[in-house]
Amino acid sequence: MKIKISLLLLFLITITSCVSTKSTLKNVDDNAPIPKLNPDNTFVITQYSKDPKYGYNADYPINIFFRNTKDENVNQQRFLDALTGPNGEAIMYKKLESCCPFPTKRSEMGAGFLDVYEVTWKGQSKPVKLYINIYEKSVLMVPVGFGLKKIN
Repeated sequence: MKIKISLLLLFLITITSCVSTKSTLKNVDDNAPIPKLNPDNTFVITQYSKDPKYGYNADYPINIFFRNTKDENVNQQRFLDALTGPNGEAIMYKKLESCCPFPTKRSEMGAGFLDVYEVTWKGQSKPVKLYINIYEKSVLMVPVGFGLKKIN
């Protein structure tokens, strides 16, 4: 019993020590509208980011928001499926990891993680890594170096 309590205490200390009490996220906008969906079930994105850090830097993630934890991968797909390579190329993506804990009121644990996706397309010299945040909101934009899929 003492071992279980000790392990639980160690686990709790580890979790709480990993999350800073102050968020480093620079681009959260709680007033941003919840994204709308296109007929092909991708997000409607109308703006292109001019900030080279947007999506490429953990402090400037793509904040896609979600309504509950059952939807956590759906919105990443809705965002990524709306993108193309810079010349309209079809993209492929895979989730590499979750990283970079931060405090948030939108999680039962009081902490959130960013998801890191590797994005590739034909003719690309090196894969791109994008940081996506499902816990917070901001206006969705096309990251620098990407295009937007045309809706038929």
